[in-house]
Formats: sequence, structure tokens, C-alpha cells
Amino acid sequence: MSSNKLHLLLLLAAVCSASAQTAGTPGAFMRMGFGGRGMGMGNAMTAVRTGDLNGFYNPSVLLYQRQRVASLSYTALSLDRSHNALYVTLPLDTNAVVSLAGLNAGVSDIDGRDIDGFPTEQYSTSENMASLSFALRIRSLVIGLSAKIFHHSLFEDVTSTTLGIDAGITYALGEEWTVAAAFRDINSKYKWETSKIYGTAGNSTTQDFPFRKIVALSYTLPDRRGVAAAEYERTVGGQQIVRFGAEYTLHEAVTVRAGLDGWDLDDASQAHPSFGITLRPDFAETWRPSLTYAYVVEPYGLFAAHVITLTVNP
Repeated sequence: MSSNKLHLLLLLAAVCSASAQTAGTPGAFMRMGFGGRGMGMGNAMTAVRTGDLNGFYNPSVLLYQRQRVASLSYTALSLDRSHNALYVTLPLDTNAVVSLAGLNAGVSDIDGRDIDGFPTEQYSTSENMASLSFALRIRSLVIGLSAKIFHHSLFEDVTSTTLGIDAGITYALGEEWTVAAAFRDINSKYKWETSKIYGTAGNSTTQDFPFRKIVALSYTLPDRRGVAAAEYERTVGGQQIVRFGAEYTLHEAVTVRAGLDGWDLDDASQAHPSFGITLRPDFAETWRPSLTYAYVVEPYGLFAAHVITLTVNP
């Protein structure tokens, strides 16, 4: 076996081991969540239509974002993993909003070995997503669509670039209650071609992301100082997951939140809590910056993630 072939096999083993912390199937980095607010609320954001919104969980909620907002997130993870996010949301008019988002995840410092087991060099892998989301009001119903480009760099000459789609609908039951649905990772997949590594022994492989169907409900306090949300998700494979999240503004400068994600109805041991806080200093009134921190316990309680998000409203 050549050195490149061995390195690819070792890299695949390392990536699968790390991905097992986030469900272990293609697109696991997407299911970890997006930013400090969402991850701090247990990713139960499908029906949330207050606060800063980005369209990652449900593109249709973008219509309720009435101010421009930009955000950058960094997540500190164990096992040499990284997970970073950014977005910009721009209201066009009272009936349309557009948002640009990016998500990056990867594993670094993967130990390379030659055929005799001696160290060679360090390897890394990365997964990336860029999306364009759009929301439009049609009478009392809001619909949204996200076009997502995925690029996964696995190894030398082994990459995948594909297109996926998310769709969502939101319906406001007055000022307090909201119902929503999202259909995520439609046609999302990775396509691998390994002939450059294995020659005539190489082949083409397609790995589909799990297609996710989500229904959700949220309640906003009459004074809009707090929100509670719950959602139910079912994948094509039959997995059923519920999530819960809530946040409350103690003071105009402080919001606290908590959530529970990954409660598989067939395996409750994967449920994991999260906690978070947002601080809004008043030293820069024009840009209205806020700093969000989230502490997320990963599935099975083996590791924890620390999410830091900087948001501005220019």
C-alpha cells in the first residue's frame, strides 16, 4: 500500500472518530448548531422570530429581522476540532429579507504515518458551507428558502463541492405564539472521487446528508423580554429528536438562556444541555455590539464546547 493510500485511510478513521461526537453521519458539522444564541438555546430556533435572526435554522423567520445585523462566532472544541460561523442579514423591505451565512468546521493535527508506522506529517480536514437565504411574506404566511454550497476538503485531491437546499414556513398566531416548519438538507450530499489516489482501483461514492423535517412552536412573553421554544425533528432514517430552549432578558444589557438538544426518543442518553448569556455594553451606541457566550455539553457528556459570538447592528 502506498503512503498516500495509507494516509487517506488513517484520515478517514480520524474524521469518523471525531464526527461520532456529532452523530457520525455526513453533514454532522451542520447539526452542531450556529452561533452562541442558537446553541445556547439547545438549537430550538425554528419558530423563534425575535432578536437577531440569521435563517440558518429556518430561512422564513428572517422576515421578522427588521434591522441589519452581522455576527461572527468562534467555538472552542476538544479533539483538535474547530467550528466557526458568520452571517449578515439585510432587510430589503417590509415583505422581503436576505441573509448571507458561512459555516466552517474541521479537524487539525491528524497524525500521519508511513507504511511502517513511523510519523510523517500532520494532516487536517475541513468542511465548509456558504448559504444565501431569502424570506418573503405571502399574506399571513411567511416562506423562506436557503441555497447552500458545501465544500469538503478531505485529503490531497479528494474534495467534494455540492449544492443543498433548506426551506421553511412560519405562521404567527398573534403577537405571542408562533408555529413553524423547516425542511433541511434537501439534496445535500458529498460526492467523492478517489481515482487520483487509488488509480484504477478508485471509485465514485455519494454520501447523502440525512433529510430533516422539523415542526416547532414558540411563545414570546407579552413584554417581549423572553421566549420559550420547542421542536420535533424526524429524519428519513426514522430518528426522532426533540429540543427545548428559552431565554430571558434580565436587563436591557443582559440576557440569559438555556436549552436541551439531541433528545432522541429512542436513546435519551444523547440529550445534552446548554447555557448562555448575552451582554450588551452601551459604549458604542451606533453599532450596538453584543457579546454572547454559550456553554454546550456534547452528547453523552464526554466533552463541552465554548461558543463566543460578537454581533453588531450597523
